[in-house]
Amino acid sequence: MTTIPNTQDTAATKIDFRSATEADVPALVDLVNSCYRGEGSKQGWTTEADLLDGQRMDVEGMSELLARSNTLVLVGEAQDGIIACCELRRGVNGAYFGMFSVRPNLQNAGLGKVVLAEAEQMAAREWGSRLMRMKVLKQRPELIAWYERRGYTNTGKTEPFPYGNEEFGLPKRDDLAFVELTRELPL
Repeated sequence: MTTIPNTQDTAATKIDFRSATEADVPALVDLVNSCYRGEGSKQGWTTEADLLDGQRMDVEGMSELLARSNTLVLVGEAQDGIIACCELRRGVNGAYFGMFSVRPNLQNAGLGKVVLAEAEQMAAREWGSRLMRMKVLKQRPELIAWYERRGYTNTGKTEPFPYGNEEFGLPKRDDLAFVELTRELPL
């Protein structure tokens, strides 16, 4: 259990980490979409609402993610339910980190750092991963800077946004692309 400050009051929030189960799917879909899309996501600073419309995740996609043998969804849970999650995928060249979500009204309280550290430790401990990789929209310089302050480096590799694939959202711009960030993990 980890304790983090709470932005809603002066009490501390205690967070427990575990792997997601199929029973968590509806709550996870709600959390992920609330962090990235729609007006409500603008409560937090990780929103993509100015860049993309549509859902970030649906029930079918989350269930498929949980069924993968090389993937786990790490859940951060507090007294009032799931407050954070992320995807960890084991690969030949390290672990992939994605779908990072912290309840918007709890963002900017240090919880993201705690979740990221737990994900890194889990990838190193459980899979022996020496490298964490992620893709971030290049149009999110404040988010890239946040990861860089945590030791991630822009590799210079870019990947075009998958225009036409609504699973990734409905783009509001025609210049979207991803950059790759990596960090070496201690074993």
